[in-house]
Amino acid sequence: MSWRDRPINEVCSHTVDCVNRTAPVVDYETPYKMLRTTNVRGGFVDTDNVRYVIEETYQRWSRRLVPERGDVFLTREAPLGDVGRLMSDDQVFLGQRLFHYRADPEKLDGLFLAYVLQSPKVQGRIRAVGLGATVEHAKVGDFERLLIPVPPLETQTRIGKTLSAYDDLIESNRRRIGLLEEAARRLYREWFVHFRFPGHEHVKIVDGIPDGWERIAPARFIYQHIGGGWGKDEPEGKESEPAYVIRGTDMPAVENGTFKAVGLRYHSPSNLGSRLLSYYDVIFEVSGGSSTQPIARTLVLTPERLRQWNENVICASFCKKFSFRSKSDALFFYFHTRVHRDRGDILVYQKESASSLKNFNFEGFMKGYVIPVPTQLLRKMFFDIADHLVRQQSILAAQNGRLAEARDLLLPRLMNGEIAV
Repeated sequence: MSWRDRPINEVCSHTVDCVNRTAPVVDYETPYKMLRTTNVRGGFVDTDNVRYVIEETYQRWSRRLVPERGDVFLTREAPLGDVGRLMSDDQVFLGQRLFHYRADPEKLDGLFLAYVLQSPKVQGRIRAVGLGATVEHAKVGDFERLLIPVPPLETQTRIGKTLSAYDDLIESNRRRIGLLEEAARRLYREWFVHFRFPGHEHVKIVDGIPDGWERIAPARFIYQHIGGGWGKDEPEGKESEPAYVIRGTDMPAVENGTFKAVGLRYHSPSNLGSRLLSYYDVIFEVSGGSSTQPIARTLVLTPERLRQWNENVICASFCKKFSFRSKSDALFFYFHTRVHRDRGDILVYQKESASSLKNFNFEGFMKGYVIPVPTQLLRKMFFDIADHLVRQQSILAAQNGRLAEARDLLLPRLMNGEIAV
């Protein structure tokens, strides 16, 4: 097989860096979405969880190259070397620390470009040019002249189609996961925000809530709670027990089936025992975030989700483990926090430090926040519907995990020419 290394700027029609883009963002939705390094992960570009810019900013900064479906992005810093391919027609604006490539169709297949940048050989070259002791980054010139192996165009096309078959299924599952999530949230809002639950026509509203409901502080509704842990990278002394640790930043990835982000660490038995996660526990994030990412994210541990790890699992020290008296209480609280976080009601307990690190006034939330809690029968009725939706999400996420594993095993063998296509 005839493969040779070529500088990436010789086989792309355009390469554009976004190093100086410090554009102002707005706190409302516009047609113009700003991508950040957090939106580029695992071969995909997430165009949902974005910030927004106005048209004037978009037009001014997009003159060099307007991103199009099929373009490929590479993170140049924080983190270094993540790859994503734009799969939508959204009008996206590139923020800082991103590199933008468009394949020259006469020399390079666009799908192949996305995968060759993820290959171990090219990732090794990216790491080799990385600089910085605390924040790893690469110079613009290094990303313009990055060497990639380039086989004949026909071979590139076959490799791209082979690997994209996996990613097409993953992307389809992600869309289905999003639709299931929105269906459950819509049900919650209909029943418990707008009070249009089954039989609502025959229930009086008393002091602002349906008759028979209660206003309860989280401290009364949550059965038990405890902070998470972190442990050690390697076994050391008493910290010898293995357990995976889920951070707040891992929650969106876990929901979509990217389980490898959750690291295996080592803990003392005394710290581990009460922190182990069980079915229908809820993880609640109480610290972290950034200037653009609020905290108070949540994740419910369905059986399908928890079975993805072959060891014990806990949440990280910046999170809390919540346990409930019943599964129906767990799912009601889970969707309450998700809906009311989006509405801003829960984020009033968020505090931001000078360094943009966000902390949560946990004690104030537990004692001062008020949850309108419906009757036990209504919570059970909601569970019977929402549990099916959440578990379907978990099943699709598990499928995504297996698809990604198969793709990642196949990718280096195709890129090394071990498997003929």
